[in-house]
Amino acid sequence: MTDVSNRVEGRAGRITLQRPDALNALTYDMVLEIERAIDGWRSKADVDLVIIDAIGDRAFCSGGDISEMYASGQRGDLNYGRKFWRDEYRLNAKLFEYPKPVVSFLQGFTMGGGVGVGCHGSHRVVGETSQIAMPECGIGLVPDVGGSLMLTLAPGRLGEYLGVTSTRMGPSDAIYAGFADHFIPQDQWDSLKTQLCASGDATCIERAGKPAEGGTLESLRPLIDTYFKGEDLGDITRNLRADDTEFTARALKALNRNAPLAMACTIAIVRRLRSANSVRQALDMEFRYTYRAVEQGDFIEGIRAAIIDRDRSPKWAHDGPDKVPPIEVSNMLKPLKDDALNWEDML
Repeated sequence: MTDVSNRVEGRAGRITLQRPDALNALTYDMVLEIERAIDGWRSKADVDLVIIDAIGDRAFCSGGDISEMYASGQRGDLNYGRKFWRDEYRLNAKLFEYPKPVVSFLQGFTMGGGVGVGCHGSHRVVGETSQIAMPECGIGLVPDVGGSLMLTLAPGRLGEYLGVTSTRMGPSDAIYAGFADHFIPQDQWDSLKTQLCASGDATCIERAGKPAEGGTLESLRPLIDTYFKGEDLGDITRNLRADDTEFTARALKALNRNAPLAMACTIAIVRRLRSANSVRQALDMEFRYTYRAVEQGDFIEGIRAAIIDRDRSPKWAHDGPDKVPPIEVSNMLKPLKDDALNWEDML
């Protein structure tokens, strides 16, 4: 079985991720295979829409397969990660701008790189088991794959909150935050896919949607807007420390766990993108950070602690979320000049 299956069924182009034992984590070859498929169907008259799904109950896609990035980084090779991200971001932009409906079915974990594949389409379906998050700050990265734009477009200060705390969203919260569109019970998904293939008509998804329940973000919104309105990560940290409540304690625990530089840059990116009007602007800003991430060091340490040694005790470059000098944020996010993403050549 290949890691991804691309085929045409009826009126639909179908992409199925097939690495269930690895929670369908994206390899570099999978990124290229998905891109080849959607490029081929873009102008194909008998393909009306694209369906993206995955096998296995635990995850649609848990993120990018970062083991090779760790190995190459340990060797001092900065180019592998940069190439991976450059090509992955090109795929993210193509999915966001695709001229045909893109329908994704997001069971279980959809995180990081999985958001880039599953959450840029026109019809994003969640079910009972769906858990969506941008947890990159936990391994020394910023929310990327276009996720920073989704955070920016979320209501109020949810983008800042979700980006730096790595909070997981169930189906109701994912819809409220703008990461998903429709809740449909998972026992109806197979019949819905059959209907989509037969008709090529994505409007059947809207008719099948049900109310999603159990979310907490909407009720927490006043607190999130109050505490996460600071100008930078230091302000937010001081806001949270000023009060001793269940909410502030939980938020501070998350901030003290994740990489300080990554969180500080995440806040800066979300703020800068508030006036953005395209996913390309978000991907360009994200690439400034990821291009420099392996060399900076927190990324390699984050992978070591979370994936390699699994000791969950990363030694970050900064001692806390309020210890990041503004100049270091500026240095990570300054333009790349000749190394920047070149959309004219990429798309």
